[in-house]
Amino acid sequence: MYYACSRSAIIVEEELFHPFEEVKSRLNLNDTQKQRVYFLPDKEDTKIPEGYLNIRDEIKDSEKTNPSTTPEMVGGNTFAYVFTSGTTGLPKASIIKNSAILAAGIFMGNVVLEITLEDVVYCTTPLFHSNGLIVGFGNTLAQGSALALRRKFSVSNFWADTRKHGATIFNYVGEICRYLYNQPPSIDDLNNPVKHMIGSGLRYDMWKPFKKRFGIDTVREQYGASETAVPGFFNIHNIDETCGVSMSQYGLVKYDVNADEVVRNEKGYLIKVKPGETGLLLGKIEDIDNFFMYKDKKATEKKVIRNVFRKNDAYLNTGDLLKDIGYGHVQFVDRIGDTFRWKSENVSTDQVENVISTYEQVYQNTVYGVKIPNTEGRAGMISLVIKPDEDFDFNRFLSFLKKQLPSYAVPLIIRIKKNLEVTATHKIKKGSLKEEGYDIEKISDPIYILLPRSSEYVRLTEEIYKGISEGKYAF
Repeated sequence: MYYACSRSAIIVEEELFHPFEEVKSRLNLNDTQKQRVYFLPDKEDTKIPEGYLNIRDEIKDSEKTNPSTTPEMVGGNTFAYVFTSGTTGLPKASIIKNSAILAAGIFMGNVVLEITLEDVVYCTTPLFHSNGLIVGFGNTLAQGSALALRRKFSVSNFWADTRKHGATIFNYVGEICRYLYNQPPSIDDLNNPVKHMIGSGLRYDMWKPFKKRFGIDTVREQYGASETAVPGFFNIHNIDETCGVSMSQYGLVKYDVNADEVVRNEKGYLIKVKPGETGLLLGKIEDIDNFFMYKDKKATEKKVIRNVFRKNDAYLNTGDLLKDIGYGHVQFVDRIGDTFRWKSENVSTDQVENVISTYEQVYQNTVYGVKIPNTEGRAGMISLVIKPDEDFDFNRFLSFLKKQLPSYAVPLIIRIKKNLEVTATHKIKKGSLKEEGYDIEKISDPIYILLPRSSEYVRLTEEIYKGISEGKYAF
Protein backbone atom coordinates (compact mmCIF):
# COMPACT_ATOMS: atom_id res chain seq x y z
CA MET A 1 0.00 0.00 0.00
CA TYR A 2 1.39 3.44 -0.90
CA TYR A 3 0.46 6.84 0.47
CA ALA A 4 1.42 10.26 -0.89
CA CYS A 5 0.50 13.90 -0.50
CA SER A 6 0.23 16.44 -3.30
CA ARG A 7 3.59 18.01 -4.04
CA SER A 8 5.13 20.68 -6.26
CA ALA A 9 8.72 19.51 -5.85
CA ILE A 10 10.59 16.48 -4.55
CA ILE A 11 14.00 16.58 -2.86
CA VAL A 12 15.81 13.24 -2.55
CA GLU A 13 18.80 12.98 -0.23
CA GLU A 14 21.61 10.70 -1.43
CA GLU A 15 21.13 8.25 1.45
CA LEU A 16 17.49 7.65 0.40
CA PHE A 17 18.05 7.59 -3.36
CA HIS A 18 17.61 3.83 -3.82
CA PRO A 19 14.47 3.53 -1.64
CA PHE A 20 12.96 6.46 -3.57
CA GLU A 21 13.76 4.81 -6.90
CA GLU A 22 11.79 1.75 -5.79
CA VAL A 23 8.58 3.77 -5.35
CA LYS A 24 9.14 6.49 -7.97
CA SER A 25 7.03 4.76 -10.62
CA ARG A 26 4.02 4.73 -8.26
CA LEU A 27 4.03 8.51 -7.78
CA ASN A 28 2.36 9.14 -11.16
CA LEU A 29 4.32 12.37 -11.65
CA ASN A 30 3.09 14.73 -14.34
CA ASP A 31 5.51 16.43 -16.74
CA THR A 32 5.87 19.53 -14.54
CA GLN A 33 6.59 17.49 -11.43
CA LYS A 34 9.14 15.35 -13.28
CA GLN A 35 11.10 18.51 -13.98
CA ARG A 36 11.24 19.33 -10.25
CA VAL A 37 12.89 16.26 -8.77
CA TYR A 38 16.03 17.40 -6.96
CA PHE A 39 19.00 15.43 -5.66
CA LEU A 40 20.88 16.42 -2.50
CA PRO A 41 24.37 14.84 -2.56
CA ASP A 42 26.22 13.93 0.61
CA LYS A 43 29.63 14.43 -0.97
CA GLU A 44 30.97 17.01 -3.39
CA ASP A 45 32.16 14.37 -5.89
CA THR A 46 28.87 12.45 -5.98
CA LYS A 47 27.56 12.02 -9.52
CA ILE A 48 24.04 13.38 -9.97
CA PRO A 49 21.73 10.60 -11.23
CA GLU A 50 20.08 11.00 -14.62
CA GLY A 51 16.69 12.72 -14.40
CA TYR A 52 17.58 14.63 -11.22
CA LEU A 53 18.60 18.25 -10.65
CA ASN A 54 21.44 19.13 -8.28
CA ILE A 55 19.64 21.21 -5.69
CA ARG A 56 22.86 22.91 -4.61
CA ASP A 57 23.40 24.23 -8.13
CA GLU A 58 19.77 25.26 -8.45
CA ILE A 59 19.72 27.38 -5.29
CA LYS A 60 23.24 28.84 -5.24
CA ASP A 61 22.14 32.10 -6.91
CA SER A 62 18.85 32.40 -5.05
CA GLU A 63 17.97 35.49 -3.03
CA LYS A 64 19.08 35.29 0.60
CA THR A 65 16.31 37.55 1.85
CA ASN A 66 12.80 36.44 2.75
CA PRO A 67 10.49 36.05 -0.28
CA SER A 68 7.68 38.54 -0.75
CA THR A 69 5.11 35.88 0.21
CA THR A 70 6.43 35.58 3.79
CA PRO A 71 3.93 38.06 5.30
CA GLU A 72 1.09 36.04 3.76
CA MET A 73 1.88 32.96 5.84
CA VAL A 74 -0.49 32.42 8.79
CA GLY A 75 -0.73 29.95 11.66
CA GLY A 76 -3.38 27.86 9.91
CA ASN A 77 -1.14 27.13 6.92
CA THR A 78 0.38 23.67 6.61
CA PHE A 79 3.97 23.49 7.79
CA ALA A 80 4.51 19.80 7.03
CA TYR A 81 2.83 16.45 6.57
CA VAL A 82 4.02 13.79 8.99
CA PHE A 83 3.10 10.24 8.08
CA THR A 84 1.89 8.68 11.29
CA SER A 85 0.29 5.43 12.32
CA GLY A 86 -2.06 7.29 14.66
CA THR A 87 -4.30 4.99 16.68
CA THR A 88 -4.98 2.51 13.88
CA GLY A 89 -1.39 1.53 13.11
CA LEU A 90 -1.94 2.36 9.42
CA PRO A 91 -0.05 5.31 7.87
CA LYS A 92 -1.87 8.58 7.32
CA ALA A 93 -0.71 12.07 6.39
CA SER A 94 -1.00 14.05 9.61
CA ILE A 95 -1.21 17.80 9.05
CA ILE A 96 1.26 19.86 11.09
CA LYS A 97 0.32 23.55 10.98
CA ASN A 98 2.57 26.56 11.41
CA SER A 99 0.75 27.21 14.67
CA ALA A 100 1.91 23.86 16.07
CA ILE A 101 5.55 24.70 15.43
CA LEU A 102 5.08 28.20 16.86
CA ALA A 103 3.28 26.81 19.90
CA ALA A 104 6.23 24.51 20.54
CA GLY A 105 8.60 27.41 20.41
CA ILE A 106 6.49 29.78 22.48
CA PHE A 107 4.80 27.49 24.99
CA MET A 108 7.15 24.52 25.36
CA GLY A 109 10.26 26.63 24.85
CA ASN A 110 9.33 29.55 27.08
CA VAL A 111 6.91 28.07 29.62
CA VAL A 112 7.68 24.36 29.92
CA LEU A 113 11.46 24.47 29.53
CA GLU A 114 12.35 28.16 29.79
CA ILE A 115 14.96 27.82 27.06
CA THR A 116 17.57 30.55 26.76
CA LEU A 117 19.91 31.63 23.98
CA GLU A 118 22.71 29.66 25.63
CA ASP A 119 20.85 26.32 25.57
CA VAL A 120 21.60 23.53 23.10
CA VAL A 121 18.84 21.00 22.31
CA TYR A 122 20.17 17.56 21.36
CA CYS A 123 17.59 16.04 18.99
CA THR A 124 17.51 12.26 19.40
CA THR A 125 14.73 11.47 16.92
CA PRO A 126 14.45 12.05 13.13
CA LEU A 127 12.86 15.29 11.96
CA PHE A 128 10.28 13.30 9.98
CA HIS A 129 9.01 12.13 13.39
CA SER A 130 6.73 14.57 15.22
CA ASN A 131 8.82 14.19 18.35
CA GLY A 132 11.88 15.46 16.50
CA LEU A 133 10.07 18.06 14.42
CA ILE A 134 7.92 19.63 17.14
CA VAL A 135 9.46 18.69 20.48
CA GLY A 136 13.06 18.84 19.25
CA PHE A 137 13.26 21.46 16.52
CA GLY A 138 10.21 23.44 17.62
CA ASN A 139 11.70 24.12 21.03
CA THR A 140 14.78 25.79 19.56
CA LEU A 141 12.59 28.50 18.05
CA ALA A 142 11.84 29.94 21.49
CA GLN A 143 15.01 31.99 21.89
CA GLY A 144 17.03 31.04 18.82
CA SER A 145 18.88 28.32 20.70
CA ALA A 146 21.01 25.74 18.89
CA LEU A 147 19.94 22.28 17.70
CA ALA A 148 22.42 19.41 17.71
CA LEU A 149 21.72 16.54 15.32
CA ARG A 150 23.38 13.20 14.63
CA ARG A 151 22.71 11.28 11.43
CA LYS A 152 21.59 8.24 13.41
CA PHE A 153 20.97 7.90 17.13
CA SER A 154 23.86 6.19 18.92
CA VAL A 155 23.50 4.84 22.44
CA SER A 156 27.25 4.42 22.92
CA ASN A 157 28.04 7.97 21.76
CA PHE A 158 25.09 9.79 23.30
CA TRP A 159 26.65 11.21 26.45
CA ALA A 160 29.92 11.97 24.66
CA ASP A 161 27.89 13.93 22.11
CA THR A 162 26.17 15.94 24.84
CA ARG A 163 29.58 16.91 26.22
CA LYS A 164 30.93 17.71 22.76
CA HIS A 165 28.03 20.02 21.88
CA GLY A 166 27.31 21.31 25.37
CA ALA A 167 23.75 20.00 25.15
CA THR A 168 21.62 21.13 28.08
CA ILE A 169 18.35 19.57 26.86
CA PHE A 170 17.40 16.47 24.90
CA ASN A 171 14.12 15.17 23.55
CA TYR A 172 13.17 11.54 24.06
CA VAL A 173 10.76 8.68 23.55
CA GLY A 174 10.56 5.89 26.12
CA GLU A 175 12.73 3.44 24.20
CA ILE A 176 15.64 5.89 24.03
CA CYS A 177 15.65 6.27 27.81
CA ARG A 178 15.61 2.51 28.24
CA TYR A 179 18.52 2.07 25.82
CA LEU A 180 20.56 4.65 27.75
CA TYR A 181 19.68 3.22 31.16
CA ASN A 182 20.51 -0.34 30.11
CA GLN A 183 24.09 0.63 29.28
CA PRO A 184 26.66 -0.52 31.88
CA PRO A 185 27.13 2.10 34.63
CA SER A 186 30.08 4.43 34.03
CA ILE A 187 32.05 6.89 36.12
CA ASP A 188 31.07 9.44 33.46
CA ASP A 189 27.31 8.99 33.94
CA LEU A 190 27.08 12.26 35.87
CA ASN A 191 29.67 13.98 33.70
CA ASN A 192 27.28 15.60 31.26
CA PRO A 193 25.81 19.10 30.76
CA VAL A 194 22.19 17.91 30.39
CA LYS A 195 19.78 19.42 32.90
CA HIS A 196 16.39 18.96 31.23
CA MET A 197 14.69 16.34 29.05
CA ILE A 198 11.36 16.54 27.25
CA GLY A 199 9.37 13.86 25.48
CA SER A 200 6.96 11.03 26.10
CA GLY A 201 6.94 7.41 27.21
CA LEU A 202 9.44 7.41 30.09
CA ARG A 203 8.63 4.33 32.16
CA TYR A 204 7.41 5.28 35.61
CA ASP A 205 9.57 2.67 37.35
CA MET A 206 12.65 4.11 35.61
CA TRP A 207 11.80 7.79 36.15
CA LYS A 208 13.58 8.54 39.46
CA PRO A 209 16.53 6.15 38.92
CA PHE A 210 17.17 7.72 35.49
CA LYS A 211 17.18 11.26 36.90
CA LYS A 212 19.50 10.27 39.74
CA ARG A 213 21.98 8.28 37.65
CA PHE A 214 22.44 10.94 34.98
CA GLY A 215 21.93 14.05 37.10
CA ILE A 216 18.79 15.28 35.34
CA ASP A 217 17.02 18.17 37.06
CA THR A 218 13.68 18.15 35.24
CA VAL A 219 11.71 15.62 33.20
CA ARG A 220 9.10 17.36 31.07
CA GLU A 221 6.95 14.39 30.08
CA GLN A 222 4.26 15.37 27.62
CA TYR A 223 1.38 13.67 25.86
CA GLY A 224 -0.13 14.45 22.48
CA ALA A 225 0.03 12.69 19.13
CA SER A 226 1.37 14.42 16.03
CA GLU A 227 -2.06 14.46 14.44
CA THR A 228 -3.73 16.49 17.15
CA ALA A 229 -3.18 19.35 19.55
CA VAL A 230 -6.32 18.34 21.47
CA PRO A 231 -5.71 17.44 24.18
CA GLY A 232 -2.06 18.03 25.02
CA PHE A 233 -0.61 17.36 28.48
CA PHE A 234 2.61 18.88 29.81
CA ASN A 235 4.50 18.17 33.01
CA ILE A 236 5.15 21.84 33.66
CA HIS A 237 5.45 21.36 37.43
CA ASN A 238 8.26 18.77 37.21
CA ILE A 239 6.24 16.24 39.20
CA ASP A 240 7.58 12.70 38.93
CA GLU A 241 5.73 9.97 37.05
CA THR A 242 3.04 12.03 35.32
CA CYS A 243 2.22 13.35 31.86
CA GLY A 244 1.22 16.58 33.58
CA VAL A 245 -1.83 18.77 33.08
CA SER A 246 -3.81 19.95 30.07
CA MET A 247 -5.10 23.38 29.19
CA SER A 248 -7.60 21.88 26.76
CA GLN A 249 -11.03 20.49 27.53
CA TYR A 250 -10.91 16.73 27.80
CA GLY A 251 -12.66 13.78 29.36
CA LEU A 252 -11.50 10.44 30.74
CA VAL A 253 -14.45 8.11 30.23
CA LYS A 254 -15.26 4.54 31.15
CA TYR A 255 -14.24 2.05 28.49
CA ASP A 256 -15.08 -1.65 28.20
CA VAL A 257 -11.80 -3.14 26.97
CA ASN A 258 -13.30 -6.59 26.35
CA ALA A 259 -16.20 -5.20 24.31
CA ASP A 260 -13.85 -2.59 22.79
CA GLU A 261 -16.37 0.23 23.22
CA VAL A 262 -17.20 3.21 25.41
CA VAL A 263 -19.73 2.81 28.24
CA ARG A 264 -22.89 4.94 28.17
CA ASN A 265 -25.35 5.65 30.98
CA GLU A 266 -29.14 5.30 30.88
CA LYS A 267 -29.39 8.68 29.12
CA GLY A 268 -26.98 7.59 26.41
CA TYR A 269 -24.06 9.74 27.52
CA LEU A 270 -20.53 8.71 28.43
CA ILE A 271 -19.41 8.32 32.05
CA LYS A 272 -16.34 10.11 33.44
CA VAL A 273 -13.99 8.02 35.55
CA LYS A 274 -13.13 8.98 39.12
CA PRO A 275 -9.66 9.93 40.42
CA GLY A 276 -7.52 6.80 40.58
CA GLU A 277 -9.43 5.12 37.74
CA THR A 278 -8.36 4.52 34.15
CA GLY A 279 -10.42 5.77 31.21
CA LEU A 280 -10.38 6.47 27.51
CA LEU A 281 -9.04 9.95 26.77
CA LEU A 282 -11.29 12.19 24.68
CA GLY A 283 -10.52 15.74 23.56
CA LYS A 284 -13.23 18.39 23.10
CA ILE A 285 -13.72 19.57 19.51
CA GLU A 286 -14.88 23.17 19.57
CA ASP A 287 -15.56 23.66 15.84
CA ILE A 288 -16.57 20.31 14.38
CA ASP A 289 -17.29 21.76 10.93
CA ASN A 290 -13.69 22.90 10.52
CA PHE A 291 -12.00 20.12 12.45
CA PHE A 292 -9.49 17.98 10.62
CA MET A 293 -6.55 15.81 11.67
CA TYR A 294 -5.58 14.04 8.49
CA LYS A 295 -5.51 14.93 4.85
CA ASP A 296 -8.12 12.20 4.39
CA LYS A 297 -11.43 13.55 5.78
CA LYS A 298 -12.86 10.05 6.18
CA ALA A 299 -9.92 9.08 8.39
CA THR A 300 -10.62 12.16 10.51
CA GLU A 301 -14.33 11.37 10.91
CA LYS A 302 -13.53 7.89 12.24
CA LYS A 303 -11.82 9.52 15.20
CA VAL A 304 -14.85 11.57 16.29
CA ILE A 305 -17.32 10.50 19.02
CA ARG A 306 -20.58 12.47 19.25
CA ASN A 307 -23.17 12.94 22.01
CA VAL A 308 -20.51 12.46 24.65
CA PHE A 309 -21.67 14.51 27.65
CA ARG A 310 -24.52 16.43 26.05
CA LYS A 311 -26.54 16.34 22.83
CA ASN A 312 -24.58 17.02 19.62
CA ASP A 313 -21.23 17.67 21.29
CA ALA A 314 -18.18 16.13 19.66
CA TYR A 315 -14.92 14.75 21.06
CA LEU A 316 -11.77 13.32 19.57
CA ASN A 317 -11.12 9.66 20.39
CA THR A 318 -7.39 9.49 21.13
CA GLY A 319 -7.41 5.71 21.36
CA ASP A 320 -5.42 5.87 24.59
CA LEU A 321 -6.19 4.81 28.14
CA LEU A 322 -4.97 7.22 30.84
CA LYS A 323 -5.28 7.19 34.61
CA ASP A 324 -6.64 10.16 36.53
CA ILE A 325 -4.17 10.48 39.42
CA GLY A 326 -5.82 13.58 40.85
CA TYR A 327 -5.05 17.31 41.03
CA GLY A 328 -5.48 17.54 37.26
CA HIS A 329 -2.63 15.15 36.45
CA VAL A 330 -2.74 11.95 34.40
CA GLN A 331 -0.60 8.93 33.66
CA PHE A 332 -0.46 7.08 30.35
CA VAL A 333 -1.61 3.46 30.71
CA ASP A 334 -2.11 1.74 27.36
CA ARG A 335 -3.69 1.86 23.90
CA ILE A 336 -7.10 0.40 23.21
CA GLY A 337 -8.27 -2.13 20.69
CA ASP A 338 -6.10 -4.44 18.70
CA THR A 339 -3.40 -1.90 17.98
CA PHE A 340 -0.42 -2.21 20.27
CA ARG A 341 2.72 -0.15 20.74
CA TRP A 342 6.21 -1.58 20.41
CA LYS A 343 9.58 0.16 19.97
CA SER A 344 7.75 3.51 20.18
CA GLU A 345 5.66 2.62 17.10
CA ASN A 346 2.01 1.67 16.72
CA VAL A 347 1.47 -1.75 15.19
CA SER A 348 -1.77 -2.59 13.41
CA THR A 349 -2.67 -6.21 14.04
CA ASP A 350 -4.92 -6.10 11.01
CA GLN A 351 -2.04 -5.09 8.77
CA VAL A 352 0.28 -7.76 10.16
CA GLU A 353 -2.43 -10.42 9.91
CA ASN A 354 -3.05 -9.51 6.28
CA VAL A 355 0.64 -9.98 5.49
CA ILE A 356 0.88 -13.30 7.31
CA SER A 357 -2.26 -14.62 5.61
CA THR A 358 -0.42 -14.44 2.26
CA TYR A 359 2.21 -16.92 3.45
CA GLU A 360 1.47 -20.22 1.74
CA GLN A 361 1.91 -22.45 4.80
CA VAL A 362 -0.49 -20.49 7.01
CA TYR A 363 -4.14 -21.51 7.18
CA GLN A 364 -5.32 -19.07 9.83
CA ASN A 365 -3.68 -16.51 12.10
CA THR A 366 -4.35 -13.81 14.64
CA VAL A 367 -1.95 -11.19 16.01
CA TYR A 368 -1.95 -9.40 19.36
CA GLY A 369 0.40 -7.67 21.77
CA VAL A 370 1.74 -9.25 24.94
CA LYS A 371 3.71 -7.85 27.85
CA ILE A 372 7.40 -8.72 28.26
CA PRO A 373 9.00 -7.77 31.60
CA ASN A 374 11.25 -4.67 31.59
CA THR A 375 10.05 -3.40 28.22
CA GLU A 376 7.72 -0.63 27.10
CA GLY A 377 4.54 -1.40 25.20
CA ARG A 378 3.68 -4.87 23.97
CA ALA A 379 5.56 -7.32 21.78
CA GLY A 380 3.87 -8.89 18.79
CA MET A 381 2.62 -12.47 19.15
CA ILE A 382 0.95 -14.72 16.56
CA SER A 383 -1.32 -17.69 17.05
CA LEU A 384 -0.97 -19.77 13.88
CA VAL A 385 -2.95 -22.61 12.37
CA ILE A 386 -0.73 -24.33 9.83
CA LYS A 387 -2.11 -26.02 6.74
CA PRO A 388 -2.52 -29.79 7.19
CA ASP A 389 0.52 -32.00 6.56
CA GLU A 390 2.82 -28.98 6.34
CA ASP A 391 6.35 -29.09 7.79
CA PHE A 392 6.54 -25.45 8.86
CA ASP A 393 9.76 -23.70 7.85
CA PHE A 394 10.40 -21.13 10.60
CA ASN A 395 13.53 -19.68 8.99
CA ARG A 396 11.79 -19.04 5.69
CA PHE A 397 8.79 -17.60 7.51
CA LEU A 398 11.02 -15.15 9.41
CA SER A 399 12.71 -14.05 6.19
CA PHE A 400 9.28 -13.47 4.69
CA LEU A 401 8.18 -11.35 7.65
CA LYS A 402 11.33 -9.22 7.58
CA LYS A 403 10.82 -8.46 3.90
CA GLN A 404 7.14 -7.60 4.26
CA LEU A 405 7.05 -5.74 7.59
CA PRO A 406 9.02 -3.01 9.35
CA SER A 407 11.30 -4.46 12.04
CA TYR A 408 9.13 -3.29 14.94
CA ALA A 409 6.08 -5.08 13.49
CA VAL A 410 7.73 -8.50 13.10
CA PRO A 411 6.10 -10.74 15.78
CA LEU A 412 8.53 -12.03 18.40
CA ILE A 413 6.43 -14.96 19.61
CA ILE A 414 4.60 -17.71 17.71
CA ARG A 415 2.02 -20.06 19.17
CA ILE A 416 1.08 -23.07 17.04
CA LYS A 417 -2.59 -24.06 17.42
CA LYS A 418 -4.80 -26.71 15.85
CA ASN A 419 -7.65 -24.23 15.50
CA LEU A 420 -8.72 -20.74 16.52
CA GLU A 421 -12.00 -20.16 18.33
CA VAL A 422 -14.33 -17.78 16.51
CA THR A 423 -17.57 -15.91 17.20
CA ALA A 424 -20.86 -16.42 15.36
CA THR A 425 -19.75 -13.78 12.88
CA HIS A 426 -16.43 -15.62 12.31
CA LYS A 427 -14.38 -13.11 14.24
CA ILE A 428 -11.45 -14.73 16.03
CA LYS A 429 -11.71 -14.50 19.80
CA LYS A 430 -8.51 -12.85 20.99
CA GLY A 431 -9.43 -12.21 24.61
CA SER A 432 -8.27 -15.53 26.05
CA LEU A 433 -5.21 -15.62 23.79
CA LYS A 434 -4.10 -12.23 25.09
CA GLU A 435 -4.64 -13.32 28.70
CA GLU A 436 -2.68 -16.54 28.26
CA GLY A 437 0.13 -14.80 26.38
CA TYR A 438 3.17 -17.08 26.23
CA ASP A 439 2.82 -18.54 29.73
CA ILE A 440 4.04 -22.10 29.18
CA GLU A 441 2.63 -23.10 32.55
CA LYS A 442 -0.88 -22.50 31.18
CA ILE A 443 -0.34 -23.46 27.55
CA SER A 444 0.32 -26.90 26.09
CA ASP A 445 0.67 -25.62 22.52
CA PRO A 446 4.20 -25.33 21.07
CA ILE A 447 5.56 -21.77 21.42
CA TYR A 448 8.52 -20.28 19.58
CA ILE A 449 10.32 -17.02 20.27
CA LEU A 450 12.72 -14.69 18.50
CA LEU A 451 15.25 -13.78 21.18
CA PRO A 452 17.31 -10.56 21.09
CA ARG A 453 20.19 -10.65 18.58
CA SER A 454 18.92 -14.00 17.28
CA SER A 455 18.23 -14.73 13.61
CA GLU A 456 15.79 -17.58 14.15
CA TYR A 457 12.78 -18.61 16.19
CA VAL A 458 13.59 -21.13 18.93
CA ARG A 459 11.30 -23.33 21.02
CA LEU A 460 10.31 -21.63 24.26
CA THR A 461 11.58 -23.76 27.13
CA GLU A 462 11.07 -23.41 30.86
CA GLU A 463 14.65 -22.13 31.16
CA ILE A 464 14.14 -19.43 28.52
CA TYR A 465 10.75 -18.50 29.98
CA LYS A 466 12.32 -18.09 33.43
CA GLY A 467 15.09 -15.95 31.94
CA ILE A 468 12.53 -13.67 30.26
CA SER A 469 10.54 -13.36 33.49
CA GLU A 470 13.71 -12.39 35.34
CA GLY A 471 14.66 -9.79 32.72
CA LYS A 472 17.79 -11.58 31.53
CA TYR A 473 17.01 -10.85 27.85
CA ALA A 474 17.26 -7.25 26.59
CA PHE A 475 14.41 -7.05 24.10
